[in-house]
Amino acid sequence: MVKVLDEHERTMAFAEVALGQIRSLKQTAIPRNYEIWYVYATGYNAPLNKIINETLARSGKLTEADLEQIYDTYLSHIKTTDRIDKVGARVIGEIDDVMSVLSDALGMTGAYDTSLSRATEQLSSAKSREQIKAIVETLLRSTDEMRETNKALEGRLTLSKNEISNLQHSLEAIRAESLTDPLTGLGNRKYFDRMIGMAVQNALASGEPLSLLLFDIDHFKSFNDSYGHLTGDQVLRLVGLSMKQTIKGQDITARYGGEEFAVLLPNTALRQALTVADHIRRAVMAKELKKKSTGEILGRVTISVGVSMLKQGDDTDALIERADACLYAAKRNGRNRVICEVDPEYAVETHNRVA
Repeated sequence: MVKVLDEHERTMAFAEVALGQIRSLKQTAIPRNYEIWYVYATGYNAPLNKIINETLARSGKLTEADLEQIYDTYLSHIKTTDRIDKVGARVIGEIDDVMSVLSDALGMTGAYDTSLSRATEQLSSAKSREQIKAIVETLLRSTDEMRETNKALEGRLTLSKNEISNLQHSLEAIRAESLTDPLTGLGNRKYFDRMIGMAVQNALASGEPLSLLLFDIDHFKSFNDSYGHLTGDQVLRLVGLSMKQTIKGQDITARYGGEEFAVLLPNTALRQALTVADHIRRAVMAKELKKKSTGEILGRVTISVGVSMLKQGDDTDALIERADACLYAAKRNGRNRVICEVDPEYAVETHNRVA
């Protein structure tokens, strides 16, 4: 009883610390934020504590984008790993069961082989019809037993095959989930990092063009501050939906982080990429944002877009850096626009960054 009370008091102390941090930093008390601070209070996840302390020391606060990045990096993958471990354990269990059945079947096969050898010896020395009949009856019983064993083995192997196939589908679903942003349904940053590396490598090897679009939602912070975190999530979903409806085929979409999104366009030159970027910008702007709880019209969402195209000698960092510079140029020049690396605004932006 004392041990139960001690555990209760210990976990309640962690909960108090978590709520205290949420309160003092004026964060939304949603489950994700509570989990981050509860884990922080326990001290069990040293990398999480380190990044939180560094971020607070640097800026004195944690933005929603910071919290989301921390959760995705230090907590959500743990859940995925746990689920993979559980599926793996079930696969191992199935294999153990099959091996046990096979072992039993081998034992029966050995026994049947012995029966056949014994029957051969007995038949060679049998002198009467009754003796032959008894030997044959024994063989028939052994054969029936062997047939039943094989039938049971076949049934068990069929069940195991189906179960392992289902488990394989579960692993594939977990893998897909681990590469998907749960809010928008687009690829997440892990997915983007993996895909851009492959796309750059393929484009450099083949000589085919590759373009990158980086998006940022204009005035996103004001949506969160004015209407709350749930409305901010609605804005992110709206942009994600617009991208899904506009981007087709081999093109790769991802939520790059926070309110930023990315699109990789294989076999697409800069001029075509600009057209795609403007289609997405117009698709986002065409949708009216409505507050679900009241039906209040909150206006229209706009995005700024930066576009770059891969050059010989580039790596992924160079491609991303130019798109990022174009994106900031778009935001500095009034937002709700597309700027690429051949536009004069980009040249001004890079000059300012160097200066």
